[in-house]
Amino acid sequence: MKNIPKLSMICLGLLFSCQSKKSSTSEQNMQNSTMQDNQTVALSKKSYGTTPDGPADLYTFKNKNGMIVEITNYGGIIKSIIVPDREGNLADVNLGFDSLAEYLSGNPFFGALVGRYGNRIGGAKFTIDGKAYPVLANNGVNHLHGGKRGFDKYLWDANIVERNGSPALLLHRISADMEEGYPGNLDVSVAYSLNNDNQLSIDYTATSDKKTLCNLTNHAYFNLGGHDHGTILDHEVRFNAEFYTPVDDGLIPTGEIASVEGTPFDFRTPTKIGARIDSDHPQMQIGKGYDHNLVLKHEAGGGAIQLAAVVYEPSSGRVMETYTSEPGVQFYTGNFMSGKVTGKGAVTYPRRGAFCLETQHFPDSPNKPAFPSTLLEPGQTYHTTTAYKFSTR
Repeated sequence: MKNIPKLSMICLGLLFSCQSKKSSTSEQNMQNSTMQDNQTVALSKKSYGTTPDGPADLYTFKNKNGMIVEITNYGGIIKSIIVPDREGNLADVNLGFDSLAEYLSGNPFFGALVGRYGNRIGGAKFTIDGKAYPVLANNGVNHLHGGKRGFDKYLWDANIVERNGSPALLLHRISADMEEGYPGNLDVSVAYSLNNDNQLSIDYTATSDKKTLCNLTNHAYFNLGGHDHGTILDHEVRFNAEFYTPVDDGLIPTGEIASVEGTPFDFRTPTKIGARIDSDHPQMQIGKGYDHNLVLKHEAGGGAIQLAAVVYEPSSGRVMETYTSEPGVQFYTGNFMSGKVTGKGAVTYPRRGAFCLETQHFPDSPNKPAFPSTLLEPGQTYHTTTAYKFSTR
């Protein structure tokens, strides 16, 4: 393990326990299109337009606090996340579009369910059991977010189901053998749920009939001041991370696990996103800001969701806590937003108008043997959970 300090080796030992675990999930399909639990979490469905693969629907969660989450089964896209500020005023903190047609015509992964491999694979190729698998180079010479048609561009089967007495949206599809160059028929289910603690949970499960890669995430773009707030430079962030993975000029990890100490990546105490985003640190110059994987300081045990990050927006008082069972999170600060995209309510989204917390295994893990593995074998079940919890202070 070249260039990995001793402390990082300990960290990696903990991370290996966070790899996908076997699990079993049973779901009860609901015959009606609306379900409400005894604690007033409601989930309803309505038509959202037509895709090349058929009609899409929009599913709306609403809890007793007035929090609203809208999700479409086209691409598993989170369309809206509407939460109160410290005065009780509601605002949508998730960037996106109003219409399905806008998502179809060119979406920079707003709210998208990403797969079969979230983030980048260096050189657009990987090897399993000595066999090379080339995949599409759609990010320079590298592969990004599943290829030309990743999971975000498919119409998923959808059902409203009951989980632990509450409604959930269960999405399902089978990614065919060699779809976008990946081996194996991958059977994927993703469940979205909302509770009365203002927590949106995403539960990912997959199996395959051949050895393959699996690294699923969601690419929601957040601005806790509201999607029309402007930049996110005033947001304060704290990460439960002592290490990060430095990248090369193509944003592919070098393989090093580096300490955040003395770098712009040290968010162990709350720090404004804008405080060091234009630093002359070489890594910040490469990413034009933050576009890096942080190595989460998770306790050993594997599988349980643990705190990854806390984000606070001072003008609204909104707080978002991110919990995950994944070993890493990609912190992206909208550096490549063009400033020309018109989103919901005819709002033009500026550069650095949002941040993303893409929970994940590390980028380019298939080509970095020292990283936690993303290999999924027949007989195994990939299962990870991420949750975003909103509050105020």
